[in-house]
Amino acid sequence: MKLEVELIPRTSFFTNLRSKLSKEKWDVLRKKCYSDAGYRCEICSGKGNEWPVECHEVWSYEKGIQKLVRLIALCPDCHMVKHIGLAGLRGSGDKALRHLMAVNGISKQDAESHISDAFGVWSDRNETNWELDISFITPGIGDES
Repeated sequence: MKLEVELIPRTSFFTNLRSKLSKEKWDVLRKKCYSDAGYRCEICSGKGNEWPVECHEVWSYEKGIQKLVRLIALCPDCHMVKHIGLAGLRGSGDKALRHLMAVNGISKQDAESHISDAFGVWSDRNETNWELDISFITPGIGDES
């Protein structure tokens, strides 16, 4: 599947790379991510209407460590699918479902099954208080030289 739902555990809400870096450092990282992707979504090659792409954090989860493994540029619609729980809370769940179906060329039933599975993983991950590891980020990024 090209586009998959990635739900952040409840214990990690509002704890992300952006919350751990200064605005200046976050801006350097996200803008490099956009540029490296040619200002196109790394999943569907699309662009957003208001802004072309957003920076999405990809995490691994193992032994109580939520580790940043990469940053990817996503169009706002693909980014909405990654965080489909939040999309639902914001009233965009149906739009996210349709985008998931379109990008992956799957039926509504298959998309809903994928989402259900993702919420199962999310539920399991909610049992852990995750420690954030952002060592992926090179020290000094965004620092004035």
